[in-house]
Amino acid sequence: IQRQQEVHVVMGNEACDLDSTVSALALAYFLAKTSPTSKAAFIPVLNIPRSDFALRTETVALLRQQRIPDASLIFRDEIDLAGLHQAGLLSLTLVDHHILPRADASLEEAVVEVLDHRPLERDWAPRCRLTAELVGSCATLVTERIAQGPLGVLDGLTAALLHGTILLDCVNLKPAGGKVTPRDTACITLLESRFPELPARDVIFEALQAAKYDVSDLTTEQMLRKDLKALSSDELALGISGIYVKMEVFLHRPGLLQDLEAFCQARGFAGLVTMAVSFNEQGEPFRQLAVYSQREAVRSTVCRALEEATTPSLHLQALPSPWPCISAYTQGNVLASRKKVLPILRTVL
Repeated sequence: IQRQQEVHVVMGNEACDLDSTVSALALAYFLAKTSPTSKAAFIPVLNIPRSDFALRTETVALLRQQRIPDASLIFRDEIDLAGLHQAGLLSLTLVDHHILPRADASLEEAVVEVLDHRPLERDWAPRCRLTAELVGSCATLVTERIAQGPLGVLDGLTAALLHGTILLDCVNLKPAGGKVTPRDTACITLLESRFPELPARDVIFEALQAAKYDVSDLTTEQMLRKDLKALSSDELALGISGIYVKMEVFLHRPGLLQDLEAFCQARGFAGLVTMAVSFNEQGEPFRQLAVYSQREAVRSTVCRALEEATTPSLHLQALPSPWPCISAYTQGNVLASRKKVLPILRTVL
């Protein structure tokens, strides 16, 4: 700000999963390499505090495997986006999301580009370059963008990051995972044809999958924070956490109710939805979810919306819950990921 340096930030969503992280790193690198006339510094920002990075176990694993030191990353608590914007120095590209949380609403005027793989839930001004395509991974859209650019910009390191991310997001390109599209498969093929030294798909997928699901050292609070999204209206806020243990195990964690209440109180949530995903021996996903709220009216309203949803229908079957303030379910529609459940919860708000 003191030097009046323009800054172009590329930033993923607040869950800051592997897709958000790699999409931000790769696209910022591409923009820096292909924008010779720009005076701006291109900076990928990981949209979490640095102290939360250890919770992103699959991201830590891939970046360390590629010898990218933590010290070279920039986290949300290490850059003053609001100050840069007030000084008229900020341009912002959003990857892997297109709706800024309420706390960042003032940054909307700085958004110049959006790349997302969700259905659009809001319009952007014509001056904003918009790419919104229903593919399995935002990294697929970044790969397509880089592949259309000058030869030589796509290097081995960037290719390895994109390759691992698409494979993890698209469940190793298996149709049973419900994520992969022909464009995701085409990008994996392109990366492997240009960089034949990339590891075998099964090897990289299984290593990242194991890292993602290794929550053995995490407290309940860390498990809930690891993959958290928040939704809010004027009256109410809800949290939605992806968890990586079977619901039966999660519901019997020591001190669970105290931990859930403390977690919701600290963030102002009226309730919390936990979505558990695990995999059977064939690598097919198995989904469960639970709704927690000490306010019976909130819990029953959320449960009813999930039970009665038709776009998509979740095919919920009640699971035994040891706690009256938690309603738990097996989710028969294994293709309905959190991305597809979020709009249902928005209607509740």
